[in-house]
Amino acid sequence: MDSDALMATATDTLTLTQWFSPAFPVGAFAYSHGLERTIEAGDAANSEQVGAWIADVLQHGAGWNDSLFIGAAYSASAKDLCEVDATSRAFSASAERLKETQLQGAAFCKVTGEIWAADLRGLTYPVAVGRAARLQGLPLELTNQVYLQAFVSNLAAVAMRLVPLGQTEGQKLIHALTPLCCTIAEGAATATLDDLASSSFVTDIAAMKHETQYSRIFRT
Repeated sequence: MDSDALMATATDTLTLTQWFSPAFPVGAFAYSHGLERTIEAGDAANSEQVGAWIADVLQHGAGWNDSLFIGAAYSASAKDLCEVDATSRAFSASAERLKETQLQGAAFCKVTGEIWAADLRGLTYPVAVGRAARLQGLPLELTNQVYLQAFVSNLAAVAMRLVPLGQTEGQKLIHALTPLCCTIAEGAATATLDDLASSSFVTDIAAMKHETQYSRIFRT
């Protein structure tokens, strides 16, 4: 962990837990990131399969890339922020994935802008988070850690509902993936957008197929 994260104040930590709390109105609960389709297809039928699916997304898909977008937005000038955001949109592998990051980003910008008087408008979710963290002087690595754990928690909640997994089993899953969140955040701290990559093809295809799924609960 970097020195800034080690020096995080209680206010820093509580601000981040507020931003990524289920109570913060970005509507994260409405999105499954393609996991609903994967469960429907029978490819994530237990805790082990769900955990492997989420780990792949974290390491090889949106988890890693979102961390890089957060970092790029954190260090970008106001002039360069639009380019970072355009790249974030371009890395959305499907229409629903783009909708997910746009709508959550718009909601985050609106609420965070009003409460913290931050100039945030029209940004995708990770870019908005990175920019807001910079404006509030929050530690970058800690921001990424909490963001990633919230991402894991939301996907675990999807699995708890649809597999279904029990509440305790779902919490065990989150606990097991927390070290991976820390590892990714640490790696992203010294990476740049040149390190963007995505090879989570199965999860991307699941998100595409979800667009035409006949019966569904989640928006993505």
